[in-house]
Amino acid sequence: MAKQDVPLRWDRKMQQRLARGEAAALGELYDRFASLVHGLAHRVLDDEQAADGVTRDVFAHVWEHPDAYDPKQGPLRTWIATLTHRLAVRRLRDTETAALASGGPGSAEELERKVRHVSVAARADYIVQAMPAPLRAALELAYFQRRDYRQTAADLGVTEDEARRRLRLGLQLLATAHDAGSPGAPPGYGGAA
Repeated sequence: MAKQDVPLRWDRKMQQRLARGEAAALGELYDRFASLVHGLAHRVLDDEQAADGVTRDVFAHVWEHPDAYDPKQGPLRTWIATLTHRLAVRRLRDTETAALASGGPGSAEELERKVRHVSVAARADYIVQAMPAPLRAALELAYFQRRDYRQTAADLGVTEDEARRRLRLGLQLLATAHDAGSPGAPPGYGGAA
């Protein structure tokens, strides 16, 4: 059995349990993904109450529409992150558009630039959270502790070649944050919000 089959099996079973209306399944899903959902929403909105609202909306949507998730399209985690991003961007656009309509500062172009910026940042956060721990550890040492690849190798107890490989792969993954397709693309897939 392939490694990917285990999470996908959990994803399918979770979807089936939600479709049957098992409240315990929603609780498990919330426990597993609430910090991801809230973190992504907060990254886009930069507002604790708005992020709480998006978190509630995401789990309400999952509860009401469990069949909207298609396991063939990817992991449940990615679907939930995509849904979170879509709802958070919608809320950001609604809030900012209302502010513009009432004579607030800015323009529609500035709003779209802001949406693109927060989308890339949210995607980068998602990529870092989802990347394998060895890659994340190497990037954290290099970025936050300003270690070069030799120091990173020593800190991680790996060869210098392995440290360079981990840093290169981690940076390549992060570079995809800009390759999200159109403005407002969700963190898991390319395309519009």
